[in-house]
Amino acid sequence: MFEQGNEVDLNAAPPPAEESNNRTFLIVAGGLAGLVFLSIACMAAYALLILPKQKAQNAQVQATLDVQQTEMVQGLTGTAVVLQVTDTPPVTAAATDTPTPSQTPVVYSQTETPTEFVAPAAATYAALQTEAARAALTPTSTFVVTALPVGGFADEVGLPGLFIMAIALMIVILLARRLRAAPVK
Repeated sequence: MFEQGNEVDLNAAPPPAEESNNRTFLIVAGGLAGLVFLSIACMAAYALLILPKQKAQNAQVQATLDVQQTEMVQGLTGTAVVLQVTDTPPVTAAATDTPTPSQTPVVYSQTETPTEFVAPAAATYAALQTEAARAALTPTSTFVVTALPVGGFADEVGLPGLFIMAIALMIVILLARRLRAAPVK
């Protein structure tokens, strides 16, 4: 009955069971689902922790810039007012008669003129405001404002479109798996 070499060893261990394809699919699907949930958790952490700090910092920077710009405008306005004021009185109709010069004795007397004390910080501030006004009167450069380029998937469709596409791809994966496992007739 049995020939030489075709003997069956009854004490030998049975061959290992083959891994089913369903188990591999479930592991891969679980890994993808874990990756999606991890991404959602990271986005939530960013939106709840990091983004408010950045917005507060941007608001503080904007407030500082607004204060600086207000000070600059006030200084420039003051400089413009000073530049517009002239030392000559306005000409009226009665002031057209000019008197003839007369010999007036000149008296020289030595008097002390009080000197005003100007704080160094105020003098520095006034000098800086004067320089800023001069710089504003003579433009040295021009600024070109350009818009940021628009492109990419998220700019056109947005985050809801991204989630819809993710769900659609998961449905495609599940349908492909079901069709592969279905018996062929």
